[in-house]
Amino acid sequence: MTSNDPRVPDISISTLLDSFAYIGKNNLISFMQKNGIETLKDLLAKSVGDTEWYWNAVNTDLNLRWKRPFTKVLDIQKGLAWPEWFRGGKCNIIDSVIQKNIDLHPNKTAFIFVNEYGIQSQISFKDLGLRVKIFANALKKIGVKKGDIVGVYAPMNIRSFIAIYSISLLGAVHVPIFSGFGKVALEQRLIDSKAQFLISAETMRRKGKTISLRDHWNSTFETTGIKKIILLDSKVIDTFTDGKILSFKKMYENSLNDFGIYDMDALSTQSMDSGDPLFILYTSGTTGKPKGTIQTHGGFLVFSAHQSAYLIDLRVDDVLFWYADMGWITGQTWVVYGSPIIGATTVVFEDTLDFPYVDYWAKYIERLKVTVFGMAPTAIRQFMRNDINFSKYDFRSLRLLVSTGERLNKEAWEWYFEKIGNSKCSIINLTGGTEVGGAILSMFPFLKKVPSSVGVPVPGLDADIYDDYGNSAKEGYLVVKKPWPGMTKGLLNDDKRYIDTYWSKFPNVWYHGDKVTLDDKYMWYITGRVDDVIKISGHRVDPGEIEQVVTRFPEVIESAAVGIPDEITGESIYVYCVLRNNNISEPNLFIVRENIQRLLISEIGKFLLPKSINFVFELPKNRSGKILRRLIRQRIMNEKISENDLLLVENPESLKNI
Repeated sequence: MTSNDPRVPDISISTLLDSFAYIGKNNLISFMQKNGIETLKDLLAKSVGDTEWYWNAVNTDLNLRWKRPFTKVLDIQKGLAWPEWFRGGKCNIIDSVIQKNIDLHPNKTAFIFVNEYGIQSQISFKDLGLRVKIFANALKKIGVKKGDIVGVYAPMNIRSFIAIYSISLLGAVHVPIFSGFGKVALEQRLIDSKAQFLISAETMRRKGKTISLRDHWNSTFETTGIKKIILLDSKVIDTFTDGKILSFKKMYENSLNDFGIYDMDALSTQSMDSGDPLFILYTSGTTGKPKGTIQTHGGFLVFSAHQSAYLIDLRVDDVLFWYADMGWITGQTWVVYGSPIIGATTVVFEDTLDFPYVDYWAKYIERLKVTVFGMAPTAIRQFMRNDINFSKYDFRSLRLLVSTGERLNKEAWEWYFEKIGNSKCSIINLTGGTEVGGAILSMFPFLKKVPSSVGVPVPGLDADIYDDYGNSAKEGYLVVKKPWPGMTKGLLNDDKRYIDTYWSKFPNVWYHGDKVTLDDKYMWYITGRVDDVIKISGHRVDPGEIEQVVTRFPEVIESAAVGIPDEITGESIYVYCVLRNNNISEPNLFIVRENIQRLLISEIGKFLLPKSINFVFELPKNRSGKILRRLIRQRIMNEKISENDLLLVENPESLKNI
């Protein structure tokens, strides 16, 4: 990308300041002014043309804390796929998340937690620091140390956040696991990450019901490498398990005795190399088990702050309410780390947005004077279906809306803009992924409002569109031509898969797997996925995860899961099964279908329940035996299958049954 690149809007600061009175406060515009950059095109060109200058300038602009300054911003001696960021630097991300805020504004509210009963608990940065210090000491006393792997499979409450920050303070590595996952998905991630400790809970609340988490983690001592489990909601230590199951409350109280309640010395954080791992977050791929992406203390410190300050324009006086679970990258980047690094106040919903009533969330935008609000396109489309009278709420505090996770269609964009944004708030529609650490493409508050567009490349990410031959085009594959600090540090235990997945389609270029287009006004749009990954409510799901569970059912010998467009969730899952006995009666097929559903709920989670489970005599395959999911999808959607594609099918008769 150069300053002459015609595919980026040529927008100057003077134009922005003339058009938008508030824009002088915009973080990205301020960055441009400080560095003598006049146009957005120049910024994007300079940010990728001089990568080391740009990320060093970001670090300086955002006043991030280092124990020892880095000596080199980027080292690519090992190749573009294996960059070393901020080499020579020593840091701990908690110094910027908590300690910096204690030094600057100790009594400022860090987090506000809201549950189904409307109870709000809030905590200042000073109190958060004290609690993290105490619980980190408690973890240390049971043996948690630098480099240890700690799974976190828990609801979104204040103790979960204290636990994550305590793990990071010690230099241990946390593995956030979405609490909606079932037993098999949990164990798979604990085994692959080699986790030794697990932080969880007996139960969690969801839409007025008490959900058992113990049912999912109870066998992990036998099936994984877990040595101890800490329960956030248990009041006593379980003496029947030889100290293997511990109580957060008891551990905290015992640790408190080591300090004295008024001990407010600075946090003693573990010194980490910039490239030391911070957390492992799993995402789905096109084959087999989920992929363990790795974020580092130095890289993620700079990148999460960058994404929060420049993409969603977060400021210290903002109140961010972005409904995003810590088990997904959105939650880690903007909620767990990015927002507190900026010093903003963050609102966390412990339950779903629509319980105990459908517009429960809207009340808290008004009550807490939220300034930046985010929800996924799936949630937007869901609320569009409800006849909600938003005129009874005062949304005047809002200045920005955010959305990510999947494509935001025009109708949903317009509803979000008009109903929630009062037809004035910019919508920051952005797209990226777990392995990216955040967004590759994003709208900005100062860009013209364009429904459904994901804006332009994020500064510092050298994004492009390639055709099949590796040439720049206006339609094709989303690629990134240079590394960035939030790029996953390989894939856990699988360097070959990392290279094969992201670096093999085009030489020395990151291949993201999204299909994109560019319009005549230089705005970018996501048009779909290239691979078989299913995207539900912004969460990427490997069909293999579904199929492995389904085929463990005794009656099923083979299955295929595909994603079909859904106006609410983006995609829904359709499963086709081949049974051992093709002569099962219709009533018995109903029972089989119900049993498969129960198995999926138990082992993977209700949120991945297929919309449709069907039974066929055989599945379409190629000559090597690979199931042709794309053709199954085309049949379900009544799309014509080309003659060339039919030539791939070893058993074309199978398509007639779908």
